[in-house]
Amino acid sequence: MNVVVVGSGGREHAFVDALARSSGIGRLVAAPGNAGMAEQAECVPIAADDIEGQVRLAKDIAADLVVVGPEAPLVAGLVDALEAVGIPALGPSKEAARIEGSKAFMKDLCKRARIPTAGSKSFTSSSEALAYAEMLEAWPTVIKADGLAAGKGVVIAKDQQQAISAVRSMMLDKTFGDAGDRIVFEDFLVGEELSVMALVDGETVAVLEPSRDHKAAFDGDTGPNTGGMGAFSPTRLLTSRTYDQIEERVLIPVVHAMAREGRPFRGILYAGLMLTEDGPMVLEFNARGGDPETEVLMPRLKSDALTLFHGAATGQLAEHADIEWATEAACGVVLADGDYPGKVTPGKRILGVAAAKERPGVSVYHMGTKEEDGHTVTAGGRVLCVVALGRDLQAAKDLAYEAAGDISFDGMRLRTDIGWRELTRPATEELAEAP
Repeated sequence: MNVVVVGSGGREHAFVDALARSSGIGRLVAAPGNAGMAEQAECVPIAADDIEGQVRLAKDIAADLVVVGPEAPLVAGLVDALEAVGIPALGPSKEAARIEGSKAFMKDLCKRARIPTAGSKSFTSSSEALAYAEMLEAWPTVIKADGLAAGKGVVIAKDQQQAISAVRSMMLDKTFGDAGDRIVFEDFLVGEELSVMALVDGETVAVLEPSRDHKAAFDGDTGPNTGGMGAFSPTRLLTSRTYDQIEERVLIPVVHAMAREGRPFRGILYAGLMLTEDGPMVLEFNARGGDPETEVLMPRLKSDALTLFHGAATGQLAEHADIEWATEAACGVVLADGDYPGKVTPGKRILGVAAAKERPGVSVYHMGTKEEDGHTVTAGGRVLCVVALGRDLQAAKDLAYEAAGDISFDGMRLRTDIGWRELTRPATEELAEAP
């Protein structure tokens, strides 16, 4: 099969890496791709959200499948445009992608489907939002930009002053552009966060192995939110009982609700969850694979990625829903620009990637790189994700950090404690596997 992978980040590089292992792969193209993907796929410089360009490329190479990585082209309707010309795509339609494109829509969907989530209230008027912030008495509270904000449009306000500041930043200063035209206040939930993803073909739900990421910028889960500074899989946080609860109370109900409402979901459904005393509660749904969670899942995938992705895209996932995983744990460490998540300066030369990749069990996924004058240079805030497999998380973590030590670029920063909560968790807790 000829396949196009749409996107230029680490998630898409992990997809390319998994697809390249398939015996059924024909021509493998990444659009626009990056310096790392160029080693396994043909990179074509078409922006991920260039709908017409992506459709033209898929037609030109007679693509049998298009794997859409980022959220922006999904929300813009790329899958609809591809299916209109008869090309299957792994990703939801524009209507189904609203589950990520609008926080308010997602919260309303959860209410209609009786899916457990935090209480919320949304506003399109800045004056009404400010008045609500001034009357709140329960702190902290969570304030989210309604639209897409690259994983950064969330503020946990500890008091009234911080809440008012967040409202002004999102709605008046337009820190996140149009994404802040509507904002959502959510009740603050106490517990531990967990990411669970599933392949979905509109009806069948194939739950993937669990993973956890680290959103905070600095060690000890401190500092501002980022797109993710590292991840690991699996986790003892998720018992078999909790796994069943997530599947039965969250994933299956939301898929069935979307089908009933005429927006069937096909693709990768991401559930960001808080495990509370009252059970799992939904923090967010994403319409695509997590980043960097995808980077620690794809190296553990033993089933054929092409078969799975094509089955989900064409409504035939039930035939392939028994997914096989490696028993090894995976740990991924993000190497970021020192100023991330603030404004960064691209163009810094990256050294040592080849040495890191020579280590057995190590993959280096490019998140924000490009080729410039024959050298690989930085092209984003998160630059690389170094992933290692090991017999357990500690072994995987040790190897990942050893490999990360091979790499350098000016101002490189990384968290040194990926997996720290897991590694201090009592060893007697049950380790769940994907059903």
